[in-house]
Amino acid sequence: MSLLVDAKNGILILTINRPDARNALLPETAEEIQSRLAAFDDNDNERVAIITGAGDKAFCAGADLSQARTLPPAAAAMLNRQDASLIRNPGISKPVIAAVNGYALGGGCELALICDIRIASRNASFALPEVQIGTLPGSGGTQRLMRLIPPGYAYHMALTGERISAEEAYRIGLVTRLVEPAELMAEAMKIAQRIAANAPLSVKAIKRLMAEGPNMPLAEGLRMERGYFNLLRDTEDRAEGRKAFGAKRKPDFKGK
Repeated sequence: MSLLVDAKNGILILTINRPDARNALLPETAEEIQSRLAAFDDNDNERVAIITGAGDKAFCAGADLSQARTLPPAAAAMLNRQDASLIRNPGISKPVIAAVNGYALGGGCELALICDIRIASRNASFALPEVQIGTLPGSGGTQRLMRLIPPGYAYHMALTGERISAEEAYRIGLVTRLVEPAELMAEAMKIAQRIAANAPLSVKAIKRLMAEGPNMPLAEGLRMERGYFNLLRDTEDRAEGRKAFGAKRKPDFKGK
């Protein structure tokens, strides 16, 4: 199986499982990731998703260009869409974490960019090398990278195609945690569990506000923030959170 799926304690783990091919993406694997994330968004029992790669050599080395293949109908249809990007923003309301182990190149880097949080092992590296072979990042790389790191660094990566180390990615803010390879998934789970323990409606509202806010004037963003604050004010979870805080106990959130 080119994608391993595991769900436990409210956390979905998607593992690209082609370590011998540096976890290069097949079109049908990319489509399955989209499908699994959509199902995750509709599942009230799952609160956080983690995407990673099998082994310790690669998170994902981009699209698999090594062989001409007869694609399954769903994958062929995906490539025939007007938006034929291999990596697409899943547009989901719940948090997704990229646990980057080894190479995150081309489409693999773009896969990490669609996630909300990126953490990396010290052997990770990132690159958008498409310019070196006469093309460009076609799955959002030129657009999302500019919104995540200072523009000068984004221009440098996209225009040179150079690979940057995990340490450099951490320094410029592309990743928020840097750990030893053996500690990567434990750290990803720790972050996921902390998010999953929070009020689900609050998590969804914060993600939407932070995703949409930069696209509007500050005054409009502040109005939207206040609107969501007022919506959350009368929820059962907010009442439960206040009671739990007063009683010095762990809250039991229901997403209501």
